[in-house]
Amino acid sequence: MNTITAIIVDDEISNLKGLEKKMANLFPDITIIGTYQKPEEAISNIKKQQPDILFLDVEMPRIDGFELLSELREINFQVIFVTAFSEYAIEAFKKCAIGYILKPIDDDDLIKAVHKAKESINLKHENEKNTNLLQFIAETNSNSNKLIIPTIKGVSFIPQKEVIHIEGFDGYTKIHLIDNTEIVSSYNIGKYEKMMNNFFYKCHKSHIINLEKVRHFENEGYIVLENKKRVPVSKTKRKEFIDLCSQ
Repeated sequence: MNTITAIIVDDEISNLKGLEKKMANLFPDITIIGTYQKPEEAISNIKKQQPDILFLDVEMPRIDGFELLSELREINFQVIFVTAFSEYAIEAFKKCAIGYILKPIDDDDLIKAVHKAKESINLKHENEKNTNLLQFIAETNSNSNKLIIPTIKGVSFIPQKEVIHIEGFDGYTKIHLIDNTEIVSSYNIGKYEKMMNNFFYKCHKSHIINLEKVRHFENEGYIVLENKKRVPVSKTKRKEFIDLCSQ
């Protein structure tokens, strides 16, 4: 497993040193790659270093913890708030499933919060490994007639000729097959666009169709497929689509 890294941000030097010492004692496998009192300095270094875990004080002068997070373009790490907030704010943290530790820091609370963060990190690494493996398979088998589909239960290998239509929604993808079954994948539609053979066509930002399964084009801008499904065609792609089908 990769080394887990962490950054601590707190305007009080005693809090920084105290948490750093506790982490060294309780989690020697986690490397503290930075401690920052100044939020402005923390922001630039978080962007550069991309830690796995960020321990973040909530109440700080000039820029508080929430404002600091809003300055970051992406949050690809686990955030554990270190706070002296009231019980009402803590209830809000709980409802949002956000990691938090109350000041003064209790060892048991710290252990619980870090273990939860480590579980999420391990899951993320596992998903990344699976994605990289599938991407490798797809790239090294670019001439394959099989479509590689990661699912909740594992991986499906479907002959591309059995695919009628690929539909993107909310970052996921739905693959419609000739037997009227559907497979939902965690890949976005962009990944499938790279995998498909040349008899597939992206007619819309959210739709890829099997040209061999096209049965009709409606003047208002819809394609009717073999399974009677109506799929929209972008205005900018209608002429290209008609030309392709006319060949």
